[in-house]
Amino acid sequence: MWPFWLMFLLPAFGMLVPRSLPAGQARIVWLAVGTLFAVMIGLRHEVGGDWFTYFVHFQRAADLSLADAATMPDPGHYVLNRLVAGLGGDIYTVNLIYAAILMVGTVIFCRRQPHPWLALLVAVPYMLIVVGMGYTRQSVALGFALLGLVALRDGRLRRFVLFVALGALFHKSAVLLLPIAALAASRNRWLTGALVLATTLLMYFLLLADSAENLWTNYVAADMQSSGGAIRVAMNALPAALLLLFRRRLVPDPEERKLWLWMAVFALLCVPLVGLASTAVDRVALYLIPLQLFVFARLPRLAKTTKTRTPLVLGIIGYYVAVQFVWLNFATHSQYWLPYQFMPLWS
Repeated sequence: MWPFWLMFLLPAFGMLVPRSLPAGQARIVWLAVGTLFAVMIGLRHEVGGDWFTYFVHFQRAADLSLADAATMPDPGHYVLNRLVAGLGGDIYTVNLIYAAILMVGTVIFCRRQPHPWLALLVAVPYMLIVVGMGYTRQSVALGFALLGLVALRDGRLRRFVLFVALGALFHKSAVLLLPIAALAASRNRWLTGALVLATTLLMYFLLLADSAENLWTNYVAADMQSSGGAIRVAMNALPAALLLLFRRRLVPDPEERKLWLWMAVFALLCVPLVGLASTAVDRVALYLIPLQLFVFARLPRLAKTTKTRTPLVLGIIGYYVAVQFVWLNFATHSQYWLPYQFMPLWS
């Protein structure tokens, strides 16, 4: 269990690093931490609820041609597995690539926040440990989504759509992020909306149309339940509510505020829907996890003095200590994460 706590303690220690650290040294520190996390996530051995499922995917992809792999559901996943197998790689190579994509998105996103190490600390208990080591395909989609959100904040709509499209190649549910671009746009709203709508429809027919009926049957009509789904939705709802209450103080920039207010609205809409189909809503809520990083990295702005800011930061740390402790010790499926095994040591 201690490797998971090491992942948590590193950003906690990073918060003690002077903010005046030269830019070059700061990049080296972030590169080292990001690389370590990617290695720990990617080279895990039999860790995560779907580890063996993805091992079977790799074996299946190895027997396919590239053309056949491209016709599989979530084609990016099978094409990458096929390419890695053809080059003599293994499941650990695939997982390492996926972990690298997730960590690139995470590091770039966190470094854009006012308290980057606090944002990374918030990411550890669920986004990196649970999603990164368990929801492997969606972790890749989430990595691209984080890059897309940074691009959208910079006004680069086409880059946002490109990153979401790349993520959807690995898990089709990523297309659900596309409407955010239209809602958050303040200029050329009709053109933006038309572009996003056209892209959404195109990706629906390319990626979702054949399986839409199965998705509805399996996730909604069958009332498929995701263990802990309501708790994870609540974890997004808390920062969403805080953002709505303190939106001007947390996000002074009106353009940036509009984007994240829509994210908060979506997060709160998941609360009443989770009773309808918890697994479906839980999967959607995964793409709203960046809201936690965004809001809690800004929450210290509510404190007017250092004397009040310190307890606030300690409260955030304590909250996520509790999240990680409870999940590791009491979650239904945490047994699939324990003990943590590192492939180079295992072999």
